[in-house]
Amino acid sequence: MNELIEAYIGKYVIISTGLTSVDGTLVKVEDNWAQLETKSGIKTVNLEYVSVVQEYPLNKKGKKSSVRALFGE
Repeated sequence: MNELIEAYIGKYVIISTGLTSVDGTLVKVEDNWAQLETKSGIKTVNLEYVSVVQEYPLNKKGKKSSVRALFGE
């Protein structure tokens, strides 16, 4: 799992555990934990509970688009 998530380091991502989600810039992945820098500070997520990791969608101008449905197409 760590190797897959390390590909997202430095990118703005949404990490979902099924019950909740956290969005922010992925800073560090170590010992099955991921550290994200969010607007409210640093958050740490246990990767054992992660069900979805998604790069935050950007619009055509490269700005963050509003996320209407996290799991929808």
